[in-house]
Amino acid sequence: MSFENGQKTIQIEETTNYDQLALDTLERRRQALEEIDNAKFGWFHVRACIVSGIGFFTDAYDIFAINLVSAMIGYVYFQDNKNKTPYNVDTAIKVSCSVGTVIGQLGFGYLADRVGRKRMYGVELIIIIVGTVGQALAGNGPAASFWGVITFWRVIVGIGIGGDYPLSSVITSEFATTKRRGAMMAAVFAMQGIGQLSAGIVGLIATAAFQNAIHADQTKLDFVWRIVIGLGAVPGVCALYYRLTIPETPRFTIDVEQKLEKGVLDAKAFIEKGASAGDYTDNIAVARVDSSPKASWSDFCRHFGKWENGKILLGTAYSWFALDVAWYGLGLNNSIILANIGFGGGSDAYTSVFRTCVGNIIINLLGSVPGYWISVFTIDKLGRKTIQFMGFTMLTILFVILGFAYHPILNVSQGLFIFLYTLTQLFFNFGPNTTTFIVPGECFPTRYRSTAHGISAASGKIGSIIAQVGFGLLKDIGGSNAWINHLLQIFAFFMLTGIFSTFLIPETKGKSLEELSGELPPVDKSEDHVKGTY
Repeated sequence: MSFENGQKTIQIEETTNYDQLALDTLERRRQALEEIDNAKFGWFHVRACIVSGIGFFTDAYDIFAINLVSAMIGYVYFQDNKNKTPYNVDTAIKVSCSVGTVIGQLGFGYLADRVGRKRMYGVELIIIIVGTVGQALAGNGPAASFWGVITFWRVIVGIGIGGDYPLSSVITSEFATTKRRGAMMAAVFAMQGIGQLSAGIVGLIATAAFQNAIHADQTKLDFVWRIVIGLGAVPGVCALYYRLTIPETPRFTIDVEQKLEKGVLDAKAFIEKGASAGDYTDNIAVARVDSSPKASWSDFCRHFGKWENGKILLGTAYSWFALDVAWYGLGLNNSIILANIGFGGGSDAYTSVFRTCVGNIIINLLGSVPGYWISVFTIDKLGRKTIQFMGFTMLTILFVILGFAYHPILNVSQGLFIFLYTLTQLFFNFGPNTTTFIVPGECFPTRYRSTAHGISAASGKIGSIIAQVGFGLLKDIGGSNAWINHLLQIFAFFMLTGIFSTFLIPETKGKSLEELSGELPPVDKSEDHVKGTY
C-alpha cells in the first residue's frame, strides 16, 4: 500500500513538473513575442518594408505594364486587324499572369507555413526575374507564335508574383510592432502604386525616345514594349540579396518549428541588431505543450471548421474576390476605357500610345498613389475594418454613378468622367485594395497564417480572371465598347457585396497577432494576472 502511495506521489510530482514546464514555456514565449510587439521602431523595420516593398513594386509594374504593351503590340504584330490586338490574344496575355498568380499564392502560401518564411523568400523573386527577361526576349516563329511564348512566360511571372503576396505580408506582420503593423504592411503594399505609375512613366519615356523611328515605321514599337517589360526585372535584381538574407521570423521558429530557445534568442537579437541569433541554438528545441497544435490537414479542417474561424477566412477571401472583379476589370483595361471616352487613341501609332501612357499616368498619379499613402498614414488610427467599409461604400456609389450615368456624363464633360474615374482609384486604395492585403496577414494562427493569406489572395485573383475574361467578352455587345456602362454597373454590385463580407472580418487595429489568432488571450499587464493565466 505504501509502495502504491509512493508511486502515486512520484506520478503527481512528474505531472506537476510537466505542467510547470508548460507554464514556463508559455510565459517565456509570451515575453519574447511581446518584446517584438513593443519594440522601438528602428532601421530593421524600415529595411523590411523596403525589401518587401520593392517586390510589390516589381509585381505591379509587371502586371500593369501589359496594359500598355497590349496596345503597342497591336501596331507591331496585328496591322491586318486595324492595329488592334485581337480579343483572344489580349485576354490570353492578361489572364495568363493571373492564372500563374493563383498557383503561386496557394503554393508559396502553403510552403511558407511548411518549410519556413526565410527558405521561400527570394525564390519567388528569382522566378519573377527569369520570367520577366523571358517575356522581353519572346519572338515569333513557325513553331511558336509570339503571343503564345509571352503567355507562357507571363504564367511563370505570375507564379512568382503570387508567391510574393503571402510571403511579404506575413514576414512584415510577424516582424512589425503592434502599434505600427498596419502602417508597415500598408507601406509595403503602397509600392504597388509606385510600380503602376512607373510602368506608365517608363512607357512614356521609351515611346518619346523612339518618336522619329515610330513615325517612320510603327513596328519600331517592338523595341519600346521590350524595353518597358525588360526594365521590370531591374528592381527585383536589386532586392534579391536582401530577401535571401532576411532572418526567419521568431514566431515561426517558436510556434511552428517549436524551438523555444532559438526563438527567444532570435527575438532578442532582432530587437538589438535586427538580425537572427544564428543557428547555434538549433539543438535546443522545447516544444510548447498544448498551446499550438501541429499543422496538418485534419487540424486545418478542425480549426476552420469552427464558424468563428471559418467566417474570417470566408470574409477575407470573398472581400478580396469582390474587390478584384472591379480592380482588375478596370486596371488591365484602362487603355480601352481611355480610348472609348476619347482620351486615348490617335491618328498614328505614336500619338495613340503616347496618349495612352499619359492617361494611365494621370489616373495613377491623381488617384491610385494618393489612395495608397492615405491608407499608410491613417490605417492604425481609423482601423482596417472602418477603411474597408468606407472604401466599398464609396466604390458602390461611384460605380452606380459611372454606370447608370455613363453617357450623360460623357455628353457633359470628358473631364468630369476622368475625375469620377480617378476617384474610384483613390477609394480602391484608400479602401479594400489595401485592407484585403493586410487583414489576412494578421488574423490567422502562425501555423496557417501564410496558407490562409494565400487562399484569400487566390480568391481575389480568381475574381480578376473572371473580370478579365468577362470584360473582353461583354464589352462589345451592341457594338465596339458599347457595353462598358453595363460592366460598370456590374462592378457596383460586387462592391455592394463587399460591404456585407466586411462584417465577417475582425478589427485588427492595436491587437497582437496572438490575440487575433486566439493563440494568446488578452492579458492584464499586472504580474499577478500573468501568473494566474500562465
